[in-house]
Amino acid sequence: MPIAGLLADTAFDSDTVALLSSAFDVAWDTLKKSGSPLAAEGQAAPTRELLAKLIIAMGDTGERDRQRLVDGALAFLAARK
Repeated sequence: MPIAGLLADTAFDSDTVALLSSAFDVAWDTLKKSGSPLAAEGQAAPTRELLAKLIIAMGDTGERDRQRLVDGALAFLAARK
């Protein structure tokens, strides 16, 4: 999972790492189930990396609500279309 590698060099505590990882998993699952072309085989890797970076960036600003992390990351991806 790309978020684990990106979180390896951060200063987040273990609870926050678990929260961010969980938000990533939920966001990715939601995106896949939506049928979005961003989750298609050719786009999955860069989309997962961007999704992970977005969630980490929101965590850096202090966001700790899993649903807001998920919604914020997915909203950013939707706006890029």
